[in-house]
This record gives sequence, C-alpha cells and structure tokens, in this order.
Amino acid sequence: MEVIKNTNDIIVRLRRIEGQIKGIQRMVNEDKCCGDILIQIAAARSALNKVGGLILENYMKDCIKGYLDKNKGDEVIEELIDTMLKYTK
Repeated sequence: MEVIKNTNDIIVRLRRIEGQIKGIQRMVNEDKCCGDILIQIAAARSALNKVGGLILENYMKDCIKGYLDKNKGDEVIEELIDTMLKYTK
C-alpha cells in the first residue's frame, strides 16, 4: 500500500473543495441563479480532478519505481492499470 506524499497540500486542497461545496449548498438554499451555481460546480469538479491527478501521479511513481527497483513483476503494473481504469471512469 502506497502512502500519499505531500499530505498537507492534499488536505488543504480538499478543505478548499469542502468550502466550495458548502458554498454551492448555500447558493441552492438561497435560490441563486442556476448559471452561477453551475460555474461553482464546475470549479469544484476541476479542483477535485486536480487532487485526484496529484494522488494518481504519486501512485504511478511509486508503482513504477517499485517495479523497476524491486522487480516485483507484472502484478504491480496490472494493479496500476486497474487503478487508472477505475479512476478515469
């Protein structure tokens, strides 16, 4: 099991996204313009994709390094491919 590097950066980003989601909930409760709400949803989705990309990058580096350094075999690469396919659905 790989460990996420730069955990503080990831947590800060996730807290920012949490704040964005709460802002969207507030906008819905206050009957704000749909266009404005959709812009905020797109921004939150983009921010979440960025966090996922950072975690995926870390995971890929660990898997490839483990494959090259420890000669773990194709199992590591298969696990990486499986994870990437699940993430990109």
